[in-house]
Amino acid sequence: MAVLKTTSKRSKLSAGILAYRKGARGLEVLLVHPGGPFWRKKDDGAWSIPKGEIDAADPPEQVARREFAEELGPSASIGPLQPLGEVRQRGGKRVIAFAGKGHFDPATLSSNTFDIEWPPRSGRRQSFPEVDRAEWFNIEFARTKMLTAQVQLLDRLLAIAVERAET
Repeated sequence: MAVLKTTSKRSKLSAGILAYRKGARGLEVLLVHPGGPFWRKKDDGAWSIPKGEIDAADPPEQVARREFAEELGPSASIGPLQPLGEVRQRGGKRVIAFAGKGHFDPATLSSNTFDIEWPPRSGRRQSFPEVDRAEWFNIEFARTKMLTAQVQLLDRLLAIAVERAET
């Protein structure tokens, strides 16, 4: 008996940006909450850096910048980027991350959308924003909000900040 093997069409590689700024609470990072019905009631451990899938020929930094703009909208700006390396999320997806000083007012969020059948098996398609919220968090609070695998990006950002302060 033959075994039918299915493969996902979704990329296993993404690129994203951990935007930071100096705020009233010290160093703050910008995180996004995924849109759609699955994430609606999830908060702690659900937030992420703005990121998106990499096609075979796309340079990761270019993809990260494109996704930053698509997920946040035209009012989001990011300065020069510094590589933070790669992390592997629980589902196996690899994320190549960059850090950059950012400027963004979460009240101006204007995310692109995606369509899915909702409710499941209803035959109806609904449109949802890719990102339904964005917020600046201090580092310690961000640790509680982020996907577990991405928390190490905060430590990498802090290491860069310390290195810059020492030079």
